[in-house]
Amino acid sequence: MPFYYKLGDIPQKRHVQFRKPDGNLYAEELVSTEGFSNVLSLIYHCHPPTLVKDIGDPVDVRPNFVLENNLRHRSFLTFSFNPASDYLDSRKTLMGNNDLYVSTAAPKQSMEDYYYKNADADELLFIHEGSGSLNTIYGKVPFQYGDYLVIPRGTIYQLKFDGTANRILITESFSPIVPPKRYLNQYGQFLEHSPFCERDIIMPRELETHDEFGDFKVIIKKGGHHFTYILATHPFDAVGWDGYLYPYGFSIHNFEPITGRVHQPPPVHQTFEGHNFVVCSFVPRLYDYHPDAIPAPYQHSNVDSDEILYYVDGDFMSRKHVERGMITLHPKGIPHGPHPGTIEKSIGQKETRELAVMIDPFYPLQLTDDALSVEDPHYWRSWMS
Repeated sequence: MPFYYKLGDIPQKRHVQFRKPDGNLYAEELVSTEGFSNVLSLIYHCHPPTLVKDIGDPVDVRPNFVLENNLRHRSFLTFSFNPASDYLDSRKTLMGNNDLYVSTAAPKQSMEDYYYKNADADELLFIHEGSGSLNTIYGKVPFQYGDYLVIPRGTIYQLKFDGTANRILITESFSPIVPPKRYLNQYGQFLEHSPFCERDIIMPRELETHDEFGDFKVIIKKGGHHFTYILATHPFDAVGWDGYLYPYGFSIHNFEPITGRVHQPPPVHQTFEGHNFVVCSFVPRLYDYHPDAIPAPYQHSNVDSDEILYYVDGDFMSRKHVERGMITLHPKGIPHGPHPGTIEKSIGQKETRELAVMIDPFYPLQLTDDALSVEDPHYWRSWMS
């Protein structure tokens, strides 16, 4: 994130003595990115975070990519995946490349007896169904329908759900996930033309210090494998922290759409970016107001990027037969556009109520066996009817 934040108790200076009431020192941990040259935070633990009792054998969780070279428009019905009790068991990786993986999850239960850390990638969780709290050493980030959760790599977390009906879209990024640079000034402040600002960010709150010894199970993802660590102290034992690196939330409902007299291109919907991909939010908005405007998007040739569109809710003026949780993939190299009849139908319409998340990777995506298991095999023919 581009601005400074702190919670709890911290000393006046960095790297100086900071003692507990009993006279012992708190353990200072620097969490840094790109070595020491990018954003970082300083955490003050009750106990050193290096106290490890046991490490289990690695479990291979690499996606099973079965289709490398795709040149077909495809559609995947992700709500066909049955919910699973456990969060990690419910995660289904559908597609990916060297820059990112895209997955969905449908967990029925909170993470009660373990914690999770992705040491490979930043994670962007989009909450399609459900509510609850993202619990970390930085505090709690409450979430509900429509929230994005940005979780920097290396963050140990637990997801606590309020109920059993939960659906999540997950983007794993092998580079930091950040707001678009064009939204920020040289000091990292959101500019006036940005479609959201600092007031919209859901910051960590309610820092709870768990000064506890025991056996604490943390599943760590590294190199496409899960390692089970047993820590001797609670992973959320911080009395305070400060810095620029922390998890946070942002509601898609707080994205303020940019409209114009004629149809606006997808970059006006951009919300986040990583290395070689962008994430956009399509939200309810007024249509174009030129007297001869065509609200439906024009035909588009994907020359430089694949296009992933995750349908959340509402009616889509450019598509027929849309379902909640449906993902369309339009690969680079061939054009795509509105379905037959939707262009004429859109003329004269005043607004759209659609809600969707778009991910545009700049390099082709490979598909997994899980993706093909929920594919609508006839989607590529849908422009013929």
